[in-house]
Amino acid sequence: MNQNEVINFFNKLAPDWDAQLIKDESIINTIFDNAKISEGNDVLDVACGTGVIIPDYIKRNVKSITAIDISDEMLRIAKSKFTQVKFICGDAENYDFNKKFDNIMIFNAFPHFPDPSNLIKVLSGYLKQSGTLSVAHDMSRDKINQHHNSTASNVSVGLPDADSLMRIFSRYLDVNTIISNDTMYQVTGVKKK
Repeated sequence: MNQNEVINFFNKLAPDWDAQLIKDESIINTIFDNAKISEGNDVLDVACGTGVIIPDYIKRNVKSITAIDISDEMLRIAKSKFTQVKFICGDAENYDFNKKFDNIMIFNAFPHFPDPSNLIKVLSGYLKQSGTLSVAHDMSRDKINQHHNSTASNVSVGLPDADSLMRIFSRYLDVNTIISNDTMYQVTGVKKK
């Protein structure tokens, strides 16, 4: 997967991204509860896009939100909606955040990272003690992979089954949530002590 292809793909989709958004608040709340996103936390939103879940962090009164995305067009739109967020245009695997976070969330974006194991390794290094890292999708693995196969096959490696992702997580984190059903997919781990 070529990084420039990923950037171009999402830059082209950015103007219509929010208009096509279907968001189930109950699923988002479950994902956030499992990830222990709560008041006073420092949060990193990886591949934040146009800021789809930023309002949900704000509702939970988090202390700070840092959001990174590789698509400058997605970030341009997100920046126009949220002034209280630190936005970074860059590659989360190769960016020095110079900060630790209570929660790191990769929401609806994991298949677009070509080296899942390296991503989890790198991001787990930016967790505070007892911090959580989550890979989450608000639809089933089968639906995500069908969607990507039909519209994004050049910029997606597919979403692994939850057990495979759990094995990657367990190298760096203590896994506390594994969900893969008809409505959502989530693997969350806590920084090892």
